[in-house]
Amino acid sequence: MVKPFRFSLTATGINDPTEFRELARRAEDLGYSTLSTADHLDNQFAPLLALTVAAEATTTLRILSLVLANDYRHPVVLAKEIATLDQFSGGRLELGIGAGWMATDYHQAGIPYDRPGIRIARLAESVTILKASFSAEHVDFEGEYYRVDGFVNTPGVMQRPGPPLMIAGGGQKVLSLAAREADIIGVNVAFGAGVVDARAGATASPAATDAKIRWIKEAAGPRFGALELHTRVHLAMIADNREEVAATMGPAFGLSPDDALRTPHALIGTKAQCIETLHRWRDDWGISYIGLSADAVNQMAPIVAQLAGT
Repeated sequence: MVKPFRFSLTATGINDPTEFRELARRAEDLGYSTLSTADHLDNQFAPLLALTVAAEATTTLRILSLVLANDYRHPVVLAKEIATLDQFSGGRLELGIGAGWMATDYHQAGIPYDRPGIRIARLAESVTILKASFSAEHVDFEGEYYRVDGFVNTPGVMQRPGPPLMIAGGGQKVLSLAAREADIIGVNVAFGAGVVDARAGATASPAATDAKIRWIKEAAGPRFGALELHTRVHLAMIADNREEVAATMGPAFGLSPDDALRTPHALIGTKAQCIETLHRWRDDWGISYIGLSADAVNQMAPIVAQLAGT
């Protein structure tokens, strides 16, 4: 089943309250579906509080945590926060969560930076607890990493059976978990080194994306057709000389110029070329939910106006 295009706007680099509210209102006015925030300990607002402000500043714009790092919050505490935010936003929340990846966050906070398999296993337990908590029934859980005794999440979520769940990542284990449990899958670059550098480029290539979609399909089985696939576009640019831009920018991201033009994490070209590229992503990979950075809000607005909802 072909999903209609949706566009999210990530408030990257916005750390002024007035500018943040204005961005939320502008995103709504321009037809973006969603405003999203990341979850790091660097120069940005705390995501759940910032999303609350975005919801208060708008009326129809959805809000998305893109994505919460599971290890930063106990799932019971997070369940309470999510239910509250879903209520205060009028049911406009999308819950994005991942296993956590940025090593500096862990080191600064003194949180053990366990190997990916352990972080993903912890995430899987959290997802089980979160989903159970949205039922407003008693939650009892005993796993390897968490124990919950009789938790009741009241007042509960507004959306039933809960806010749409996004799980994002770039490796097979986390994408397989997402395929089994999520409503939305963030098909991401893999930051296995815990930092953003050229080593991640290989995991952004078209061939790597082909493999990610295969993993998702295999793990999802019959539910694949109901899933919404999201990509985070790290470079979006309207340009008449897309080949020149790709030749310059591709190597900086660890990609060949050809792969830089075909990766689902960069969108470069004229308006017509960008629209053609987005249709190709959806046709080839099923990706219809497009995540853009705040600095692209105006450049990409004509494309959003033409494609959103189609």
